[in-house]
Amino acid sequence: MRDVLDELLTVWRAGGTAGLSTVVRTMRSAPRPPGAAMVVTPDGAVAGSVSGGCVESAVYEVAGDVVASGRPQLQRYGVSDDEAFAVGLTCGGIIDVFTEPVSRQTFPQLQAVADDIAAHRAVAVATVIDHPDPLRHGRRIVVGPDFADGSVGSERADDAIVDDARGLLAAGRSCVLSYGPDGQRQEAGMEVFVASHAPRPRMIIIGAIDFATALAAQAALLGYRVTVCDARPVFATAARFPAADDVVVDWPHRYLAGEAQRGALDARTAICVLTHEAKFDVPVLEVALRLPEIGYVGVMGSRRTHEDRMRRLRDTGLTDDDMSRLSSPIGLDLGARTPEETAVSIAAEIIAHRWGGEGRPLRATRGRIHHDQSD
Repeated sequence: MRDVLDELLTVWRAGGTAGLSTVVRTMRSAPRPPGAAMVVTPDGAVAGSVSGGCVESAVYEVAGDVVASGRPQLQRYGVSDDEAFAVGLTCGGIIDVFTEPVSRQTFPQLQAVADDIAAHRAVAVATVIDHPDPLRHGRRIVVGPDFADGSVGSERADDAIVDDARGLLAAGRSCVLSYGPDGQRQEAGMEVFVASHAPRPRMIIIGAIDFATALAAQAALLGYRVTVCDARPVFATAARFPAADDVVVDWPHRYLAGEAQRGALDARTAICVLTHEAKFDVPVLEVALRLPEIGYVGVMGSRRTHEDRMRRLRDTGLTDDDMSRLSSPIGLDLGARTPEETAVSIAAEIIAHRWGGEGRPLRATRGRIHHDQSD
């Protein structure tokens, strides 16, 4: 929903009703992940996508029916479904799409959800997508770390959903949960899709150089909240890094230690050190590699610089296990030369690290194209 929130809010604030279609479950090689969404506005305009183009026309028609009737629908599209195949889902995947009417009446908490997302506060939306009682379809609870707003129609079910949604929110996961019709665990009958809107992952780029400008732009495209940090105020300016959310003038090691102390870093955080200067590189890497929660740490430099840097890091007391987490030299071997090409190389390595990819050409691999974090 995050990608179509602006369009959805425009209709909501005007008092209209939009059709919101959300991918709630995927199987095999599905083109879009759970949470991918498409909005159809009252004037027929479309924003977002549930399949990258494969079944958009069919979902568009369902959205129109749902807005007209006021009744949500859960539809499955897949290779085993002749109708779905006819509209284009030929990738071999299967997707379940839940379409619902969204208005001030059906989703009164939407503005509050949007405010939490804009302020980088964690919030989850738990929506009933299937239930023996059709009147329960579309009922929802908005869940935060310390609040819950709404009901699915049963106190027992509400309690179970809130507990489970908080767990998914902490892990940054979106998925379908199954319960009995009254929220009984280990039973079936009611399905609830929990869309977790955790704050955007962070990328902290150390070094206000031209490569940092290109990497900030690439990271922003991937959905990162980008911070550029450098101790030199003449280089660390917002004008030089228009794609960055924050430009910080501070000694990088001091800034990073402060961010860690206030709990602003997690397993999704990527730290990219691009300074080429030992007086910056070594202190900030010493801090980064002592933080077990950091997901990715990479540093730019030649082979000779790498060897010298590793010696300096060992002198700080870091162990081989600590330094095994360091991607140095940073990036995948793409033959990159320009700052823009290098940014793609770095981004590619971070993506491979996150999803368990090997960085090889797909034609040289077998099996599934899309990786899960558990793969």
